[in-house]
Amino acid sequence: MRTPWRVAVVGGGIAGLAAAVRLRDRAPAGTEIAVYEQSGALGGKLRTGELAGSAVEFGAESFLMRDPAGGESAAVALVRRLGLADRIVHPTVGQAALVVDGGLRPIPGGTLVGVPGDLERVTTVARPAVDADTDGGGPLLGPDDDVAVGALVRARFGDEVVDRLVDPMLGGVYAGRADDLSLVTTMPALARAARVEHTLVGAVRAAQAVAPRAPGTPVFGTLAGGLSTLVDAAATASGATVRTNATVRELTPAGDGWRLTVGPTRDPQHVDVDAVVLAVPARPAARLLAGVADETAAGIGGLDYASVALVTLALPEPALPELSGFLVPSTEGLLIKASTFFTTKWGHLRRPDGLALVRASVGRYGEEEQLQRPDADLAATVHRELSAVLGTALPAPVAGHVQRWGGSLPQYAPGHADRVAAARAALRSSHPTLALAGAGYDGVGIPVCVRSGGTAAEEIITALGGSGS
Repeated sequence: MRTPWRVAVVGGGIAGLAAAVRLRDRAPAGTEIAVYEQSGALGGKLRTGELAGSAVEFGAESFLMRDPAGGESAAVALVRRLGLADRIVHPTVGQAALVVDGGLRPIPGGTLVGVPGDLERVTTVARPAVDADTDGGGPLLGPDDDVAVGALVRARFGDEVVDRLVDPMLGGVYAGRADDLSLVTTMPALARAARVEHTLVGAVRAAQAVAPRAPGTPVFGTLAGGLSTLVDAAATASGATVRTNATVRELTPAGDGWRLTVGPTRDPQHVDVDAVVLAVPARPAARLLAGVADETAAGIGGLDYASVALVTLALPEPALPELSGFLVPSTEGLLIKASTFFTTKWGHLRRPDGLALVRASVGRYGEEEQLQRPDADLAATVHRELSAVLGTALPAPVAGHVQRWGGSLPQYAPGHADRVAAARAALRSSHPTLALAGAGYDGVGIPVCVRSGGTAAEEIITALGGSGS
């Protein structure tokens, strides 16, 4: 094996960049790191843009401050590592609402992604089933079981709790349906508790007790100046050679390492490396692994993705409620599935001229045809539906932006975690210098992706025989 090591990171989203930073920090001095990004910019779904003279997120908006055990999240740890901790800001308005029967009702507290630990607290938005959550004499889930979130919650709390509370919360994160999404992957803390507790209320309370939150402690944070500052700082700190508009088309064994075929088919470049982190969505990863690690490719290649569009409007002095935004159950029949009042939620974005930035998320899994509309049509529909929900005619926007994220949100069917574990085990056994990282495997959200990238980097260091520095 050559010295120094050469490691390729395929994919320049936050998982790939986190892997590159960890490699720089932990691999032997002199390790050569190269990041290959198919698009023209790093960051993946972290993208800060500009609208009406203000910085605005066209992708991910914020990150969780804590990890599931109650400690600092991987995103916060990376922010600190990059010297950006003084830029962390928190929402100044935290209360959000649900659209119920055409109007806004505050989202009740005390839930775990909408699943209540106290049924009385959710009666303002839904009528829980009476006496369905009984003790059957054993845990809700067996030691190896996984179920759809909707199936478990419907059986215990009834349809309204799912349709009006759990489904819109999951839809806001995954653009998917509670009846299709894995409990183990989307709510791992609740799944662990359900393997012990006999009732769903008991499982929710047990999961919440594992990582209690002190009153007033912020749940979310973002960076003043936008999340693209995190992307730029990570790329710089990694010391990696960054190549954008560089599609990796083929991955083949080459001696003790790997050969990447990069660039257009008419003029490809071949790059030899010792190890590869595949930080790309599951289907592109499966294509690269086909013929190299067929068992792993089959295990991850079936993952489906949802597409969404984010429509941001700049509105002159609108009459907005003092809310961070709202979620929309699919039963309401609206195109919008969620909306964020950026300049209300984030105090650092408020403008003295009263201009408000409002973003709406459009697109649910299985309804991709709705996204075939032209940008102007999407923006007009969002404006009309916002006005209807708020009960007031909003002023005409002075500027707008439509960001489309095609095939961007993984849809984790029950059993996803086991499939990924088996795929990784097969890869580790046959090709330990290949590692998978990203949302397609471990879950959505900046902290999860950062942790995934860091873990993949550690696997590569171990496989190459490094003890870290």
